[in-house]
Amino acid sequence: MTDTLPPPDQIEGAPHPRETARLFGQDAAEAAFLSAFNAGRLHHGWLLTGPRGVGKATLAWRIARFLLATPDAEDDGLFGAPPPPETLDVDPEHPVAHRLLAGSDPGLASITRSVNEKTGRMRDEIVVDDIRALNRFFGLSAADGGRRVVIVDCADEMNVSAANALLKMLEEPPARTTLLLISHRPSGLLPTIRSRCRTLRLSPLGPEDMRAALEQAGAEPPEQAEHLAALAAGSVGAALRLTALGGLRIYAELMAVLNSLPRLDRQRALALAEAAAQRGAADRFDLLLDLIDTALVRLARTGATGQPPVPEAASGEAEILARLSPGPDRARAWADAAAEITARSRHGRAVNLDPAALVLDTVFKMQKTAAG
Repeated sequence: MTDTLPPPDQIEGAPHPRETARLFGQDAAEAAFLSAFNAGRLHHGWLLTGPRGVGKATLAWRIARFLLATPDAEDDGLFGAPPPPETLDVDPEHPVAHRLLAGSDPGLASITRSVNEKTGRMRDEIVVDDIRALNRFFGLSAADGGRRVVIVDCADEMNVSAANALLKMLEEPPARTTLLLISHRPSGLLPTIRSRCRTLRLSPLGPEDMRAALEQAGAEPPEQAEHLAALAAGSVGAALRLTALGGLRIYAELMAVLNSLPRLDRQRALALAEAAAQRGAADRFDLLLDLIDTALVRLARTGATGQPPVPEAASGEAEILARLSPGPDRARAWADAAAEITARSRHGRAVNLDPAALVLDTVFKMQKTAAG
């Protein structure tokens, strides 16, 4: 029963991070870790932060593979110490690489949300028993030079008891152990956890890195790579969802509706609502509501800064946003509308309101805001 549940540390439609060959757009974070390793200042706790879907888990698995496959430098050999490594790359034929792919390396422990044995369902949080399971892992004989690596994906999902249990491990880390904590919202972690880790911050991807990452994940990048990068906010995970559900086309239609305001092209609005209400379109409906939130945020930002966001997320978007939100007063109006619309959307989802009715209600609210 539990074998069919999707892994909680894998983005739908993408390879698992342990299977991802390359990491794009995060050279600075990789270089910072490699510099610490080569200098002999390998901290026991690392906090990998940044927006969701930019490669934090992929970097964690790259670091784990590198640490387990790279022996300590020794300078008493016949030819002296080997040159320090210049990359985290590991030969895919290396035994460690094979073991990690098979999930059988004794030097690695991966902590994610687990299945509740009583219900057979995935838990909503990482519980204390998930962390305490590491005690057995630490008690086993170390292999591969005595190193151990722990990946927690993601640390934001730990409940209080689990966080406190992990904190004890960070305070008294086992010898030659590296803990890699993935966090989308580090501000929500215990300050004492943050203070005992060195932070590696990953950045959103640009259009070219996004294109390369999508190709690696098996998705065909759209021609408007800059539109996708803007709409996904540099997140490969978000880009995969947008690509799979036709997000660029949906956002373009939403822009066409906004372009008709304040008069409102009712035919376009009805088509948008009807598409969201189609049978089996629940994912596209959720995406549409998220894209409406995105459009409202970009409208408010345009008025507040006096300039539309760059790059555009759809053709002609900049002109539409500038017309509807020309200054700070309109920015405040759109920000207020965004707060109201988001609250309505959450309520509508919770009570299973008719999708078409919810979309039309949202469009009418935007029309009222545009009319001033």
